[in-house]
Amino acid sequence: TPSRSSAASDVYKRQVFTFKLSISYEDWVKNCNSPEVVEFHKKSGLNPIFRGKSLTNPDEAIVIHQCEEGVAVKVFSDPKARAKIEENGRICSSTKTTRWVGK
Repeated sequence: TPSRSSAASDVYKRQVFTFKLSISYEDWVKNCNSPEVVEFHKKSGLNPIFRGKSLTNPDEAIVIHQCEEGVAVKVFSDPKARAKIEENGRICSSTKTTRWVGK
């Protein structure tokens, strides 16, 4: 069950990222499931709740994270974190981000 936002107990916050991959989707998923990346997500406050690939473009992927406001911006502003994300197969410069809330 997703953890609830401290700002509004009945609202879930989601950050949706779409981006291009520098490796295959399958290899990217393997990297995302590595113990190192799982630990990084826990420490940074990113909770990936969905990953998928485009049906029309195999080099494009989506990930939906549940996170508190500002967490994703903080992670992507850190040059070391960005470099690691790129090493794992995401082309950060291609990332499009949207934010969503729901009950």
